[in-house]
Amino acid sequence: MKTLLLGAALLLANAAHAQTAPATLYSQAMSAYDAKDYAKAAPLLEQDLRSKRRPAVSDYYNVACAWALAANANKAFDYLKQATAAGYDNVEHLQSDTDLTALHADRRWQPLVNNLAAAVAKADAHVNQTLKQELAAMRRTDQVIRLKMDSVEKKAGMDALIASPLAVEMRETDKRNQARLITIINQYGWPGRSLVGKAGATTAFLIIQHADAEMQQKYLPLVQKAAAQGELEKSAAALLQDRVLMGQGKPQLYGSQLAPNAETKKYEFYTIEDEAHVDERRASVGLGPLAEYAKLFGLEYTPKK
Repeated sequence: MKTLLLGAALLLANAAHAQTAPATLYSQAMSAYDAKDYAKAAPLLEQDLRSKRRPAVSDYYNVACAWALAANANKAFDYLKQATAAGYDNVEHLQSDTDLTALHADRRWQPLVNNLAAAVAKADAHVNQTLKQELAAMRRTDQVIRLKMDSVEKKAGMDALIASPLAVEMRETDKRNQARLITIINQYGWPGRSLVGKAGATTAFLIIQHADAEMQQKYLPLVQKAAAQGELEKSAAALLQDRVLMGQGKPQLYGSQLAPNAETKKYEFYTIEDEAHVDERRASVGLGPLAEYAKLFGLEYTPKK
């Protein structure tokens, strides 16, 4: 269901909904979703989306997933169309997302996939296809090992990862990807959208995000410049800036980084600068409210006054 990245304003369908805070709606929706009560989750997610001045692409997509699971194909397709209109372009994820499996037999499914694939191909017609495919392969290696790590941590706790063979494998994978990315940067400059497409540019950011503190700090200016020029999502630059600040022992700006608590063995938000205005800064780079972000990690967050 959940998408990474990263829309137009929608009005509330019913004025009574204005009395319910967006974070509360989202919390209720995700609780229902986790309990597989999709008939309850879908309208709550829909209300949550309509309560936002600027819904994210993932908001439309997640509402579509919930309605698909609630067996309402018409609403699911409607929100998928809104998601693609707002910028959703991950064809691979669309086809593999099990939340949408019920839609595959519908006559509207294949045209939707085909149209999205054609739009992505058109947008990437002038990019370096060789580099694009290479970065796609690098992204798969980056994500696969992290999914394995996440699975182990959920079953055995964060301490199980410290000496895990998976941790060694992840470091080796990251080093290979980082070495190749440095070579690409030295030859072409920062691999932005115009060179490798949107997904390729995001992959380059992820590889830097998963590097050591020295490499993150070295390439942060390049990442910020790419974001300012429209070659990378502004949210990506914000996430890297937070990570660099955390590595320097300074408060983060956008609340994107969590740190493990040695006593509770749970994750919590790393210190945030001027926390009362963090949602304003997040909105300026296309990130949703921190309370919603917290839910992705099973955390409750109350905005500071």
